[in-house]
Amino acid sequence: MNKKLRLNKRLLLLFTQRKVWVRQIVVAGLAGAIAWQVGDLLVKSGGVVAAIVCTLSIRISLHKSLREGFGQIVGTAIGATVALSAVTLFDFGFISVGLTIVMCAVVARALHLGEVASVNVPVTALIVIGPGLSESTALNRLGSTLIGAAIAIFFSYFSHPKTPVGRSIEQITTVSTKAAELLAMMSEGVASGYTQKDAGNWLAKARLLIEEIPAIRSQSVEARGHARWFPTARKDEAEEIYIQGIALEHTVVQIRTIARTLFDCAVSGGIADSTQKAIAVALSAASYAISSKFEDEGPSSDDSYQSATTDAREASSALAESLIGDAQDADQEQIVRAMSMAANIDRIADSLDQNSPALRDVVTPDEPAAAKVLRISVRGQLARLGKRISGRVRKIIGR
Repeated sequence: MNKKLRLNKRLLLLFTQRKVWVRQIVVAGLAGAIAWQVGDLLVKSGGVVAAIVCTLSIRISLHKSLREGFGQIVGTAIGATVALSAVTLFDFGFISVGLTIVMCAVVARALHLGEVASVNVPVTALIVIGPGLSESTALNRLGSTLIGAAIAIFFSYFSHPKTPVGRSIEQITTVSTKAAELLAMMSEGVASGYTQKDAGNWLAKARLLIEEIPAIRSQSVEARGHARWFPTARKDEAEEIYIQGIALEHTVVQIRTIARTLFDCAVSGGIADSTQKAIAVALSAASYAISSKFEDEGPSSDDSYQSATTDAREASSALAESLIGDAQDADQEQIVRAMSMAANIDRIADSLDQNSPALRDVVTPDEPAAAKVLRISVRGQLARLGKRISGRVRKIIGR
């Protein structure tokens, strides 16, 4: 009996500890079922295609579903055209299927479609040229695809309990907490005398923090895009969250550099006893500054963390003075490494205060081209096409 209760408890925990995932799959299942029903009602035998497209298009955010839904529609139009042309020329068979897949890949590349839409092009093309192909069937399947994409866009709003800004704040808070804890761990290790193994563990954790930055960048970009068109979203709030994401990225990079420096110091013989305390104090001050800035704060937070960043700068300055005082007696390489840590802590304070020109004066790319549904916007592609056409017309007239 006890074993059965434990098993039931474990099974229950598998779902209760993954509430967001459960919500997403429930919404996806409901959306697919409704897409099948609506597709069958509006289009003859269109339920299956609508459900397939809905399942492919639904994502955890409304903004991304709009983009991917648009990519799905573009892919469907291209796939249907290519598929019908291939079947008309070669009938349904080996040649038409192979030619359809190849041509869809070429056309998707020519239009600079992103990864998701490029995959959707041949998929939807094969759906279109499935059994029982005719002109009316192709149009029905095209209509079913549009229905499935529209339902996916609608239901994606309910896939996540938080807004894009809320998700950005959650990610930033989580990573900043880990960053502050890592600096505190390094501070305690330096104060008590750390080993090369300890430094290696710190460096490994710092590298893992760096790997979380792309997700924060992607989410903050989504928050900005969502704020541009969603009526209840605040643009200033999204912009502030975006800057906070960049500030955290710069902070985490400095923490990884500090961890690497401590590791190099351990390999070279360790930190001098005379500077251990100053380095530990500086790292602790930086940890507290990060906690004060990001934990339990939203985009409209006050400047209560200013004193914490000031303390971090003062601790960094005290570390530099201590190193300069020991410059004649200590190993020069170790002095240089410790001075670099002081500079890293100053950069962390500047990033937290958001007063560094590196944050606001340097344009940060919104998102990698590979992550976009359209690598080049529709407006950009039309502008390029117009320039090419006008250039060729001028050449012809010039002749």
